[in-house]
Amino acid sequence: MRDFASCLSQTGVQVAHSSSSGGQSLVQCAYSARLRGKSCRVTVTWSKVAMGQALAIAIDDSSSGCSLCKTEIKPWLFSKMKGSKAVQVDGAHLDILWDLSSAKFAAGPEPLDGFCVALVFGREAVLVLGNMLRLGDHKVTLDALPNSNAVMVARKEHIYGKKVYSAKARFLDSGQLHHIILECDMSGSKDPSLEIRIGKKRVLQVKRLTWNFRGNQTVFVDGLPIEVLWDVHDWLFGSSNRCAVFLFQSGKSMENFLSTSRSQDKKEHEARRFGFTLILHAWKVE
Repeated sequence: MRDFASCLSQTGVQVAHSSSSGGQSLVQCAYSARLRGKSCRVTVTWSKVAMGQALAIAIDDSSSGCSLCKTEIKPWLFSKMKGSKAVQVDGAHLDILWDLSSAKFAAGPEPLDGFCVALVFGREAVLVLGNMLRLGDHKVTLDALPNSNAVMVARKEHIYGKKVYSAKARFLDSGQLHHIILECDMSGSKDPSLEIRIGKKRVLQVKRLTWNFRGNQTVFVDGLPIEVLWDVHDWLFGSSNRCAVFLFQSGKSMENFLSTSRSQDKKEHEARRFGFTLILHAWKVE
């Protein structure tokens, strides 16, 4: 069985042991981007804190892994729903612009609509998220901002439930948004099982879960292989954390498959350029 550490060595999202998170509402996304003509990794973390919600941004050099800058914005504190901030990157100014004054949220800390976060270096957009930015009294659409070629390569999310857990993700940067369902009913069962559905299709069922509480398997989504790893030990054996970890990974695991198939040229091209890793911390709510 492959372990989580080996799968995450090339992603920008770190997975700490579940006890360190304490059930925090958190979404963390890593993007492959370019800054001053060089490849970089931008990690954006949305989280709920004691006094509201927070946004943290970190930029790392892709080739060396060295940190270029880190900053945190707490727009809900002191009514800073929109604003800007200049940070130093290699002795130059990088502007961070945000507008969350009309942001719409669901249950989690990440806005779904009506917001914009932009990292701009001179006339170069390093990363642009969302769909609206208000400068002064005027709304500026993303079309008016410089182009950004950043691509999400990893995502970590904390999800909650009793029996059924859900999340959404794209396994290719230009691919379809998939609805992911994790279902595990352990109440009154001597032999619980785990089922994973993507869309309406069951892609994985793990029986004898008390013996197979950790494992990995390759499934196929839209004809492309996705490697799935699971660790539900804490669900089954009474840990106070009651958190299971699931990992879905495309890209590296599909290289051999793609090299033998030429029937989906566009999907092959996208999959070779950018792998994607999704990490779900599934917290059981009693």
